[in-house]
Parts: sequence; structure tokens; C-alpha cells
Amino acid sequence: MTGVLLGFGFGCFIPYMARRFAKFMPASFAYALIRLFTPGKFLSAAKRRDKRYRLLKNAFLRRSLMYGIGTALLSFAAGVCFAPAAEGGSLLFIWVLLLLCEIDARMELLPDILTVPLLIFGFCFAVFNGSWVGIGESAIGALGGYFIPALASLALVWKNKDVFGGGDIKLLAACGAWLGLEYLLYVIILSCALFAVYAAVRRQRQGAFGPAIAAAAIVVAFFVFAV
Repeated sequence: MTGVLLGFGFGCFIPYMARRFAKFMPASFAYALIRLFTPGKFLSAAKRRDKRYRLLKNAFLRRSLMYGIGTALLSFAAGVCFAPAAEGGSLLFIWVLLLLCEIDARMELLPDILTVPLLIFGFCFAVFNGSWVGIGESAIGALGGYFIPALASLALVWKNKDVFGGGDIKLLAACGAWLGLEYLLYVIILSCALFAVYAAVRRQRQGAFGPAIAAAAIVVAFFVFAV
């Protein structure tokens, strides 16, 4: 129950954090943290009464509530499906992926101050817990997550110079550290399928790939490591 409540609170906070990143990135780690927890300028009473502002505020609140409910449900599922020893790590993995999903959807950017720590925590999870993958699998998965899309980018750069962004590669490396090389391949295949469906529905050839990676990684984690 604690994880569900914390998940709801974190989820409600995701759109705010994504908005702050969008406003103040690129930035150093220290500056980003300071601006994340530093309130912005207070709006005037006239601005608050503006119809457009009220519509934007209501949409923002609905999005926050949607993320809160979704994160709480995933946190509950993690508590039910994963072994107790892995619950804390799984929640961290899921929550950060959801935050990266919103940031990339908003900015088409995956900040290093989130992807790199996610990779480090994935390796630490393997070292101190090991209920998902071992140390060697985590290290190989991280390397695979970096080199597989990098090599794919070299092969496809003649057709599309932005086939994989640097943030996408670092996110895949982080997923590899958490899931291992074998299951990372499933993440890559599933994320490509999800993005293809999204692109077909939206009738566009380019867009943020991070949300597809995040969604695929969460699905693979539940299907593979659920007890």
C-alpha cells in the first residue's frame, strides 16, 4: 500500500517535473535540481482569471491525475508480481521510465541526469540484489544497449541521420543494465513495433522514441520477472 500511495504522489508530480525540465534544460545536474524544487514566479490575479490560463491549468491537472492513477496501478502490480526483494528496485525503474516518457514526449530529449543514474542504479541493483539479472548480465546488457543502436545508427545513417538519438542509446543502455542483454533485445523489438504503430496512427515518420522504449521495458519486465 505504501508503494501505491508513493506511486500516486510521484505520478501526479511527473507533468510538473517534465515542465520544469522543458523550461530549464539543458542544465547541469545541480542547476536542474535547484530549479526543479524552486517555485516559479507567482501569477497575477488577472492572469489567473484568464480563460486560456484556466483551460491550460485544467488540462495540466487532468494529465497529473492520469499519471498519478497510472503510476499507482503499476506500483500495485509491481508489488503483486515481483518478489519482495525486487519491489523497491522495480518501483524505481518504473517511476523513472514514466518520467522519461513524459519528458521525451514534451521535449524530444532524454536528459543525461536521469538516464545515466538509471543505468548506474540498474548495475547496483544487480550487484546488491540480483533477483532480475546477475552482475555480468547487467554489464553485458548495458554494453549491448549502447553498441547495438550505435551500430544500427551507423548502418542507417545514410537514410536517416537521426535514426537513434544519443538519449535513446543511453536509455537502452540503462534498460540493458536492469534487464540484461537477452531481454534488452525484446525491448528493442517491442519498442520498434510500438513506435511503428504510433507513427502509423499519427501519420508521421519521426517523433520521440523514448516513450516506446519506456513502455516496452516496463512490459518486458512484468512478463519476464513476475513471480
